[in-house]
Amino acid sequence: MAERAAQEELVRLQGERVRGLKQQKASAEQIEEEVAKLLKLKAQLGPDEGKQKFVLKTPKGTRDYSPRQMAVREKVFDVIVSCFKRHGAEVIDTPVFELKETLTGKYGEDSKLIYDLKDQGGELLSLRYDLTVPFARYLAMNKLTNIKRYHIAKVYRRDNPAMTRGRYREFYQCDFDIAGQFDPMIPDAECLKIMCEILSSLQIGDFLVKVNDRRILDGMFAICGVPDSKFRTICSSVDKLDKVSWEEVKNEMVGEKGLAPEVADRIGDYVQQHGGVSLVEQLLQDPELSQNKQALEGLGDLKLLFEYLTLFGIADKISFDLSLARGLDYYTGVIYEAVLLQTPVRAGEEPLGVGSVAAGGRYDGLVGMFDPKGRKVPCVGLSIGVERIFSIVEQRLEALEEKVRTTETQVLVASAQKKLLEERLRLVSELWDAGIKAELLYKKNPKLLNQLQYCEEAGIPLVAIIGEQELKDGVIKLRSVASRDEVDVRREDLVEEIKRRTSQPFCIC
Repeated sequence: MAERAAQEELVRLQGERVRGLKQQKASAEQIEEEVAKLLKLKAQLGPDEGKQKFVLKTPKGTRDYSPRQMAVREKVFDVIVSCFKRHGAEVIDTPVFELKETLTGKYGEDSKLIYDLKDQGGELLSLRYDLTVPFARYLAMNKLTNIKRYHIAKVYRRDNPAMTRGRYREFYQCDFDIAGQFDPMIPDAECLKIMCEILSSLQIGDFLVKVNDRRILDGMFAICGVPDSKFRTICSSVDKLDKVSWEEVKNEMVGEKGLAPEVADRIGDYVQQHGGVSLVEQLLQDPELSQNKQALEGLGDLKLLFEYLTLFGIADKISFDLSLARGLDYYTGVIYEAVLLQTPVRAGEEPLGVGSVAAGGRYDGLVGMFDPKGRKVPCVGLSIGVERIFSIVEQRLEALEEKVRTTETQVLVASAQKKLLEERLRLVSELWDAGIKAELLYKKNPKLLNQLQYCEEAGIPLVAIIGEQELKDGVIKLRSVASRDEVDVRREDLVEEIKRRTSQPFCIC
């Protein structure tokens, strides 16, 4: 054991020698000679049988985030949270895992994507799949009947990840929900308004919000001849129409799910329609659909919803789309999904949807599933697809080669001469105590050029320079990194001057 430790120390020292020669830019022959010695020592050392080899990687469907990526994320979160707060929401948090029975039976065919945990002492647990079911459990457990809340946290899905498209096994959801008994469609309209505000503020491109109603879908399935037992599974097939053609969806309905071809054709006549309030009015006159009580209620609510959306000034962003199904079992009324639009290649073509970035809907029965007496609390909400938004923003910044600031430092405390470390420490402490975001280099006598270079690399806008003359005069030289202009500021005025010059909000670029 001691012999091996001695050999490992020789390898370490030789490795340091090689690195030192490379830093000194020694001749290639000399470096090559020392590398050969290092390889020989490693060969003599051989593998350590006691050490277990492992691969340094993140688990499938997960990733690390660099300071640059986190700066982008924080900026996106700031936009989302400020909108939620503007609309009067409170914030809550719930455990990352729930009792398995809490999550079971709430997600339809997607239930197979839930991560189950090993029994840890009598409780069967699962990682949360979304934030909506835990919210419903929270309402029932605390006997709440009225709350407007937002919740930003990670959720987990045993899905096949497509990380280039912002699809992961561990990812953030940003949810906003309104729980309580209110007049029809007012909270629903506000949720759609919030969705449009956030997507417009993020400036990620043109978008369209598709809306439908589960009652219209169920009524449509009923008049088309779908057996009650197949409603949810056929709903799941219809939900794929934004990704695959009608023919593929029809083949799945008939071939895999046993639906009669003529029933599938009748569904196809409806689900391929989309439009605005005029389509709602057209379907209210449909001789069959208008005779179904559920569908009639859904269409009536959608007509009212469009009135409110017009008042909110967002009706032009909304499309009534009969193919929108949202696969989750707990939706009971209005459902919606925002998609980014791709600019048409040819004039006259419709814009193409390139992926969902937000979704939500009404779920009036979910809280009642958890309440011992089955008391219902009507709820409506939305979830922002932040992972896809992060991917879009990151790709845009890379394409534009934009520099991203990873800190919010307002000023670097620097010195122009040697032996001024104590003065730098004294000044930076004063600035910190005054709430100024400040840094200094961790060297006793740093060169002024190196300090200025650090500011340029880190995007720090100001430098507070201390020199012997400045100390005598009771001033600090304040330098703008961008313009290189310098001005003497009295020490007692320095904090206010820094605040005045850096009052603009923090930006990612």
